[in-house]
Amino acid sequence: MTAPPKKTILEARQLSVAFPSKKQENRVVDELSFQLFSGETLGIVGESGSGKSMTALSLMQLLPRRAVLHPESEIILHRKNGESIDLTGQKPAVMRQIRGNEMSMIFQEPMTSLNPVFACGEQVAESLILHQGLSGKQARVRTIELFREANLPRPEKIYTSYPHQISGGQKQRVMIAMAMACNPSLLIADEPTTALDVTVQKNILQLMNRLREQHDTSILFITHDLGVIAEIADKVMVMYQGKIVEFGSVWDIFSHPQHPYTKGLLACRPRLDVSLSRLPTVSDFMQVNEKGALVEKKGKYNSVGEAILFNAESPTELIEKRMQVIKSGPILKIKNLKTYFPLNLGFFSGGREFVKAVDNVSFEVYPGEAIGLVGESGCGKTTLGRSILKLVEPTSGFVFFEGQLINYMKKRQLRQMRKHMQIIFQDPYSSLNPRKTIGDTIMEPMKQYKIGRNKNERIERVMQLLEKVDIPRDSFYKYPHEFSGGQRQRICIARALAVEPKLIICDESVSALDVSVQAQVLNLLNDLKNEFNFTYIFISHDLSVVKFIADRILVMKNGKLVEMGYPDALFARPKEPYTRSLIDAIPKGDLEDIKKAQLQRKLSAQ
Repeated sequence: MTAPPKKTILEARQLSVAFPSKKQENRVVDELSFQLFSGETLGIVGESGSGKSMTALSLMQLLPRRAVLHPESEIILHRKNGESIDLTGQKPAVMRQIRGNEMSMIFQEPMTSLNPVFACGEQVAESLILHQGLSGKQARVRTIELFREANLPRPEKIYTSYPHQISGGQKQRVMIAMAMACNPSLLIADEPTTALDVTVQKNILQLMNRLREQHDTSILFITHDLGVIAEIADKVMVMYQGKIVEFGSVWDIFSHPQHPYTKGLLACRPRLDVSLSRLPTVSDFMQVNEKGALVEKKGKYNSVGEAILFNAESPTELIEKRMQVIKSGPILKIKNLKTYFPLNLGFFSGGREFVKAVDNVSFEVYPGEAIGLVGESGCGKTTLGRSILKLVEPTSGFVFFEGQLINYMKKRQLRQMRKHMQIIFQDPYSSLNPRKTIGDTIMEPMKQYKIGRNKNERIERVMQLLEKVDIPRDSFYKYPHEFSGGQRQRICIARALAVEPKLIICDESVSALDVSVQAQVLNLLNDLKNEFNFTYIFISHDLSVVKFIADRILVMKNGKLVEMGYPDALFARPKEPYTRSLIDAIPKGDLEDIKKAQLQRKLSAQ
């Protein structure tokens, strides 16, 4: 028995969005045409600036004021009542009735999308009162039911909690509950799992799949991660510079990618099944010709598989690398380190309790080694990194750097020691001074530590560092806002290198980057390690990234080290169930997994 044909929910025809200027049109979305059917998930993938989010905002008619939707564009929504309506040019009152009721959107950053002065439950209930005509009491009951559907713990408590009182994963679930409150026909999810723990990401993807099955909702899922697309989508639309460069089923895109850009995106993801000396990048597969058109780069790699095999490391090479590392004594030694934070329980609490962020941690790091520190949010990774540098004061324990105990150093001694111990923070934009040029930002610590005999020598040194991290020399006088996220992260790396450190702590330094930019930054860190014999502590919640860059992996849970080992052994035979759960939660994107996921989707649709 053949399944009945699916109903079309949305059609985009010749969709174009531009930011006009005096000189040119500046199209950010260029003549997109596609359809979305009931119960179907369409994944839109591409790097930052490819036009993904602008496509979503145009569908919702939420474009920025300066953006112009071209007259030939059509966005046809087939409504619940059987009518079809072109959303372009509709009055605000009409769109208010449609948004939330028939089409909803989950934005990338839930903290900025939720109103900080209203409780989470009130914000969801507002939509039910407005669109469903429920009373305040009925809306509260239904909101709590939605929170249960979204797997939120203690839904009654979450109802009265404010956004700042719950975790990032919980905020994202509140946003999903709000988006699904009125059973919309179309749900647009714009990077809903970016920078979340892999376990939280897995739960959110499962939740969205379940809600799609229960309510026959169509989903437009926007992401830069093809591994996530493999888990959730039926079809894939690959975008580059505002255009569709490839469109097809998940199986076809992953098994037989046609466009060089798609091949590059697939190849640059860190692998779990093989150890790589270097991640392939998008630029290995394509280039822009004299006419400005994308063309395949000949002579480098002919396929994704060839790129992976070319960069694979043999077990012998891995053993030789490890033997080189442990020839000398440890550069860093952590012994019984504890960092506790007191809880404010009030005057009549009768005692003090503590959050044990770092709880009796001990390990050693060798010169030239990259240590991966992994675990879920709140496990103590970042606190451990900052305790090592004494950016957070440890409660007890010892930190030895090159044999020197740094716990009780005076400020002046510690300032000199920090020349050799640097940190790259998670958010490059907030760690760069917006009022200083990047040249001055990189040069500032060089002045502090008297590196370079004069200003001209320091400027030349900064220029060389910029070239080293693949930033043009003439960027010296530009400001942080003039760069992309990946470029800002490379600038932060240049600043860390400016003082010629021996140890660098990378705190979630690639978690929010596109996979293509992430591959470039990870390759850069590896190249610098090999060239200057740097030692890294690489903090991340993403085990696939850590597997690529780390010589050893330490797993943290609730402030404690629960497991440590070499990447290949840890992934093949994890000792702790917690480590296994982290590994299992990684979106793999293997063809066998895609086949299983697609079969499961077909069975659930019957």
